[in-house]
Amino acid sequence: MEIEYKQTKDFTADELQKLFLSVHWESGNYPEKLVRAMHNSTRVISAWDGDKLVGLVRALDDGETVAFLHYLLVDPAYQGQYIGDELMKRIMSFYQNLLYVKVMPSDPKTIPFYERYGFQQYDNYSAMVRKHFL
Repeated sequence: MEIEYKQTKDFTADELQKLFLSVHWESGNYPEKLVRAMHNSTRVISAWDGDKLVGLVRALDDGETVAFLHYLLVDPAYQGQYIGDELMKRIMSFYQNLLYVKVMPSDPKTIPFYERYGFQQYDNYSAMVRKHFL
């Protein structure tokens, strides 16, 4: 199996709905909103097995100081194949010179994954932040 990675904001509602519902995310119930959300995102990187969307990460940023990572998800049938790692490496390559990259993990079990990329938890703050000062 060869996974292909793409930078695109163009998805069908069906593609997004299937992926989001595969990980039981409520936003999968709003596929048309997801289509518009992807178009309004700063960056979107997706993983494909042929014509099947199997993973996705998106970010919103201001281009200078901060980026927020949203929607890092991989279809459970494809988890354990380092697709999430590859998506993170690709999205983070765009943010090497920003002061902050932030993520709010939806599941505490994912915290060690984000820590591998330099994110840290702070007391009294629900988001995890990766700081990079020049």
